[in-house]
Amino acid sequence: MKLLAEMVVFAKVVDHNGFAAAGRHLGMTASAVSRCVGRLETHLGVRLLNRTTRSLSLTEMGSDVYADCARIAGAARDVEAQAGRYAAYPTGTVRITAPMVYGDIWLARQLPAFLIQWPEVKIEIEMTDRLVDLVEDGFDLAIRVAVAGTLAPGLVARPLCNVAYAIVATPAYLLEHGTPAEPAHLASHRCIQMGYGTLRNQLAMRRAGEELVVEIDGPLKVNSSMARLAVVEGGVGIGIIPNFIAAPAVKSGTLVRLFPDWELIGGYTERTVHAVYPPTHHLPKKVRALIDHLVNTSSA
Repeated sequence: MKLLAEMVVFAKVVDHNGFAAAGRHLGMTASAVSRCVGRLETHLGVRLLNRTTRSLSLTEMGSDVYADCARIAGAARDVEAQAGRYAAYPTGTVRITAPMVYGDIWLARQLPAFLIQWPEVKIEIEMTDRLVDLVEDGFDLAIRVAVAGTLAPGLVARPLCNVAYAIVATPAYLLEHGTPAEPAHLASHRCIQMGYGTLRNQLAMRRAGEELVVEIDGPLKVNSSMARLAVVEGGVGIGIIPNFIAAPAVKSGTLVRLFPDWELIGGYTERTVHAVYPPTHHLPKKVRALIDHLVNTSSA
């Protein structure tokens, strides 16, 4: 549709009863306003205003055209106001994708405080371990857990926190089978393992420059961290569990962490959790507010 700006200017001329007054409202000169109205009249092929040196009046066609132009000007004001509100205040829906376990255990716990603080924001989360295409699948934000430097290029990433692995067991298991005094003793214990990819029977560890590899074995290999936690809590072995999953049980005394001064490496190398989003010059306030909230709660 042509000459929308000219239609808005024409409506302002009528509203303010003159070119100069309309120009002051629009930040334009009176002559620029007059040219806008002239272009509209030329395009429509009709005269819209009767002009004299002292006054303006609408022609019959001008009166009809003004009604429609005033509606257009009102709609433009509404759009501008809505855009300004959208840009200044978090509102709308944020679509997030997150890994299953991390989304269930960590992300979901961070959201109540955010939703209370920003009641006009809604959140839709798809929990999946599939690596989604944010743009193609229509997501505003992804939570991704990766070793440093392995994130896909072309995305903006804000680090949230680190995920390491803990070696844990129940007090009952340790009472019955003994507490291993050093990592090499794990070879004689029942270990609950991931058991896929590079995470098989070799457990690599490091402390203050010292590295070692322990051959471990046990009754169960499962690629679910929650399943390993449940089995370890059942008292049948020593498990290797992500720290954010094991931490509550360690804090309560349900589980005991072994070798806290040793770092698991290799397939269990510490990973960083990132908030990832497509690059943009105008990140919506709703997305910015959520990322800032996650960063703040992660560092608290």
